[in-house]
Amino acid sequence: MTSSTLSLQLYTVREALGTDLRSALERVGSIGLRQVELFGFVERADEYAALLREVGLTAPSAHVNLLDGQAQAAFDAARRIGIGTVITPWTDPARWTSRASVEAIADELSALVEPAAAAGLRVGYHNHEFEFADLDGTSAYDVFTERLDPAVVLELDTYWAAVGGHDPAELLGRLGERVQFLHVKDGPATRATKEQVPAGSGTLDVPGILAAAPHALRVIEFDDYDGEIFDGILASIEFLTSKGESL
Repeated sequence: MTSSTLSLQLYTVREALGTDLRSALERVGSIGLRQVELFGFVERADEYAALLREVGLTAPSAHVNLLDGQAQAAFDAARRIGIGTVITPWTDPARWTSRASVEAIADELSALVEPAAAAGLRVGYHNHEFEFADLDGTSAYDVFTERLDPAVVLELDTYWAAVGGHDPAELLGRLGERVQFLHVKDGPATRATKEQVPAGSGTLDVPGILAAAPHALRVIEFDDYDGEIFDGILASIEFLTSKGESL
């Protein structure tokens, strides 16, 4: 991690990216951020590699489906851009309804550790709420993490963990340094993404969450926002920096 403790998941500003990639990245940089988390980067690897350097941003992490048989293409693109960790952001919720299928997901990701390492990369997993389904008294997420190769890093989406009925700080306490990235967002902890709000203005104990994972990179994200999105990002930055985080 650099001296900056903050990053931004670019899905947050997907509309701006779709309009003009360079301008969107320049605007992200203009509000003080120096790190971003990419998505949809494989087909635009050369473009991202050039533009990130030009606007002064780095991408320590990125989201990409590693379980679709195209992992090597993702690894190649990540190396060109300078990404360090490639993270599977989503899997079919139907796969989280039985112990056998959850363990199969863990095994599939674990099998990618060595080829990723050969490319100088780490692999990771990002949760939503459905990974916390109950499997005979045990959380599916617990089944998953117990089976998973410890070399697979975790990105805990703290908001979706809360939607799934779990205390993010408690999870972080149990998972320790396996969690290398946090998705930091706030709101009423419901599935209504439009109700998400800047960090510190919703129901989540964001300071407690941050304190539970001092080592993890804080990745600001809004799945959606009922307002001007860059205003929401700025409000999150202001709150987080007031709590000791750094740009």
